[in-house]
Amino acid sequence: MKTKPQSLLTLPLDTADGTFIAHYSPRGLAALEFPPSRRPENVKAVPVTIRRWHQITQTALRAVLAGRNPEALPPLDLSGGTAFQRQVWNQLRKLRSGETSSYGELARRIGKPGAARAVGGACGANPVPVLVPCHRVLASDGGLGGFSGGLKWKRLLLARERR
Repeated sequence: MKTKPQSLLTLPLDTADGTFIAHYSPRGLAALEFPPSRRPENVKAVPVTIRRWHQITQTALRAVLAGRNPEALPPLDLSGGTAFQRQVWNQLRKLRSGETSSYGELARRIGKPGAARAVGGACGANPVPVLVPCHRVLASDGGLGGFSGGLKWKRLLLARERR
């Protein structure tokens, strides 16, 4: 089950692939939703800090959607996850564009070699998919496994990164 911190502000992120929705807490980007997302209504005053984070998020998202590594990420508020989930999400951030890993390999990298299923669960609970690249994790047989945004998105992102 995905948990996310209380959002301070919800803002749309328009891309060539549709509108993503970014949720910001006082600590940073707390969640990212795939299109088709419902645009937030009547976004009023946006604090300067969140405007800056949103611009960084937009640039980073567009880079990943184009198959590139982002130059920078906004601060991420991953406090809604367990200690184990945050450990997996931090390991995911080390995977570069075009690089994949298996759930089992990620479990070994975090020192929990028998926790491949738990790693899969943490990937599924990732509140910031695309920027915390859980799409780069495959099943041990090389199959796609699952993906919170759906396999269509996983295939698309992986194909763009292979160019």
